[in-house]
Amino acid sequence: MDATDLKQHKSFMRICINLAKIAKQRGDSPVGSIVVRQGQIIGEGIEGGKTHKDITYHAEIEGIRHATKTIGNQDLSDCILYTTHEPCIMCSYVIRQLKIPTVVIGITTGEIGGFSSQLPLLLDTTIKRWAAPPTLINGILEEECAALST
Repeated sequence: MDATDLKQHKSFMRICINLAKIAKQRGDSPVGSIVVRQGQIIGEGIEGGKTHKDITYHAEIEGIRHATKTIGNQDLSDCILYTTHEPCIMCSYVIRQLKIPTVVIGITTGEIGGFSSQLPLLLDTTIKRWAAPPTLINGILEEECAALST
């Protein structure tokens, strides 16, 4: 990754961190996510499982829902997903189904993570209907993302 890419990734991750702070302020897990297409944000997501009393309100899924509504279809094969926390297994399934080729992550989440758990769906190559696994860029503004959970 060159310096320009790193600068851009950090800039977009700061937006995710601000979204995560909103989630934290309202009592949800501190996770924020955006979907970027051609340098433009087309979707934003704020963790909202507790607020909405619905476990599917993960920041990544909300960002993806917003993005697909914005562009009018479910093909996100030319997009980048940014998220403060590693996508969980549920979110990883959605990422793979919608063909997101790059995922930029602040911190890993361990046993429920889409690549760091025992069920690394983001890395899977056995499901034939999915394209190649996405490129994973981990550790962008890691300290700032980790600090959200304190």
